[in-house]
Amino acid sequence: MSEITNCKTGIERLLQVMKRLRDPEHGCPWDKEQTFATIAPYTIEEAYEVADAIAREDWPDLKGELGDLLFQVVFYAQMASEQHWYDFDAIAHAMADKLERRHPHVFAEGEYQSHEQLHQDWEKRKAAEREQRAQKRQQETVSLMDDIPLALPALMRAQKIQKRAASVGFDWPDVDGVFEKIHEELAELQQAMANQSAEEIEEELGDLLYSVVNLARHLGVKSETALANSNDKFVRRFQDMERTAAQKDRSLSEMNADALEQLWQQAKRNA
Repeated sequence: MSEITNCKTGIERLLQVMKRLRDPEHGCPWDKEQTFATIAPYTIEEAYEVADAIAREDWPDLKGELGDLLFQVVFYAQMASEQHWYDFDAIAHAMADKLERRHPHVFAEGEYQSHEQLHQDWEKRKAAEREQRAQKRQQETVSLMDDIPLALPALMRAQKIQKRAASVGFDWPDVDGVFEKIHEELAELQQAMANQSAEEIEEELGDLLYSVVNLARHLGVKSETALANSNDKFVRRFQDMERTAAQKDRSLSEMNADALEQLWQQAKRNA
């Protein structure tokens, strides 16, 4: 324990704590049995909790959530070190190398011309990195879609896919084409409903959602953020309905459709 308490920095202490937790003889049984695959869901959960603390502007809570997220990286680094692949220090150096490589206008001789030029240069460097990774994997072709994570939320992943496709000109020239596509997909969904085919309905509904995400991208809106905001707005209004009903000693389940609609309209006015 003295080795841990004598650490000079917080990260050194955290790394030592993690090493102790994974110690084959004296470590924690739960931590010792974890793998990269079993920890991954926790990492996603912790990232969402960081985002939640930021959305709530709860800065004291954010400190703890950032610590939880950092712990995930430390956990992966310890497991990788046990396999003699790399350690936390190597991960940090690799990230620093990437940042310096992608920001020549800050760290090298590159010149800042415009935000658009920076974006183009950034995409070129990312494309070169994708090609290098493809060569290491001995892929015959390099795809723009190669490094879009499968685990991303569906709306966010759809927007990234569309952005990549648009980078080579595969895109609607203006928002009018997107609106036409939405109407087309809506008609196809209605036809699938008429056919009473559950598989077809799911497919067409997915196509409709994908087209709506495309509209968000053309309008410069992040679809994931837009839907999250709408979720929060609905919850606020619904809770307002519950409070109003409770003040009248009633529950929402006791009310008919007209009464619920009146409460909803009142909640919208209160928002």
